[in-house]
Amino acid sequence: MTTSNTLQKLRKFLESRTGKAIGDYNMIEDGDTILVCVSGGKDSYTLLAMLMTLQKRAPIKFRLIAMNLDQKQPGFPADILPRYFASLGIEHRIVEADTYSIVKDKIPAGKTTCSLCSRLRRGIIYKTAKELGANKIALGHHRDDMVHTLFLNLLFGGKMKAMPPKLVTDDHAHIVIRPLAYCAENDIAKFARGMEFPIIPCNLCGSQENLQRQKIKEMMQDWDRRYPGRTESVFTAMQSVVPSHLADNALFDFRGLTLETPVAEGDIAFDSPPLPLPGSIPIILGA
Repeated sequence: MTTSNTLQKLRKFLESRTGKAIGDYNMIEDGDTILVCVSGGKDSYTLLAMLMTLQKRAPIKFRLIAMNLDQKQPGFPADILPRYFASLGIEHRIVEADTYSIVKDKIPAGKTTCSLCSRLRRGIIYKTAKELGANKIALGHHRDDMVHTLFLNLLFGGKMKAMPPKLVTDDHAHIVIRPLAYCAENDIAKFARGMEFPIIPCNLCGSQENLQRQKIKEMMQDWDRRYPGRTESVFTAMQSVVPSHLADNALFDFRGLTLETPVAEGDIAFDSPPLPLPGSIPIILGA
């Protein structure tokens, strides 16, 4: 178990990273009502802990409502989250919806269920936010999730698209925020263990080892082992896009390019040094 001193340092570090992400992207404003989605996993527990702490310190006022969706998977421990929310004294809503039966009915045996499950869950979350008057919806995705989504779309979807820290829902009714955007999964996992959160494992639908996202995660973990800091580097790149050095005519006017067109960096962009050898980058907390 994490020592108290180490846990406190880690907590302060995560609070700092969360606060910076919120500030950088203006995620939370005065008067907001935020629906905080809590699944029972390490990420959403950490998200709730960070937001509750920052709420006490913030110079603005905003309301937090914790929400859990009980999807009626067999074996789901329905008593854990209501009891946990009550122990925190936080306003909360437990929504019951048998999406499990729908997914099992629609998806053939052996096929991955996450896509349909995610769409159904998203619709219920948006509906609940409307009912509760929440204008923001907070999700527990972290930096690694965002990087993995980039590669998932790049390698399997043929798109240069990731998971943004902030977006507007398709119906323009809510803004979705991801306050853990600057937090590394490894730090979140350490924090969750130290806090001894009552984790509900995400395996109630059965093992789904063939997920493309899992393959991407394993790929990035291998890269980080061989070249420490790769995930952090990719995330930094997502914040520093150079349209003139990609190939999208909608983002940069390649057809109209002339000698007078102002272009950042020009061909010096190709002079970047190769990836450093393993161990040549210092590993810091959060990397």
